[in-house]
Amino acid sequence: MKNDVVPVEIRGILPANNGCAIFLGNAEKVFVIQIESSMGMVIGRFMQDKPNERPLTHDLINSVFLGFGITVERVVITELRNSTYYARILLKQDNELGTKLVEVDARPSDCLAIAAAQKKPIFVRTKLFSDVEDMSDYLNKMNEGNGEEEA
Repeated sequence: MKNDVVPVEIRGILPANNGCAIFLGNAEKVFVIQIESSMGMVIGRFMQDKPNERPLTHDLINSVFLGFGITVERVVITELRNSTYYARILLKQDNELGTKLVEVDARPSDCLAIAAAQKKPIFVRTKLFSDVEDMSDYLNKMNEGNGEEEA
């Protein structure tokens, strides 16, 4: 899968009508994934390294991974089907029995939260990246209007 993906990063998080808009991209293109408002707040906190008062679900998952010696290798946004994005998270576990790699289907918002929490790479399938609408100009206008830098 490594050859058919494009590296991206979270470029911005903005409130939207029915949740939150996560801008993902690179120097070539930026696209948007709509997620729940609460997930946008979680991802934003992880990106800013702000601790939560109490552990949230993603904190629990990270603790379980740590306890079992599991590392997140990367997350991949894989496809867009019926207006819904799909994603996979690649996990690695090294122990006395050897190395095990497991790819797990997950919501893009969960993948992005875990990637942001653990500072792990985010990828998009090349075909999907070429098919999505470029929202770079929109993000730039929003950042100029708010006087903010991209996340």
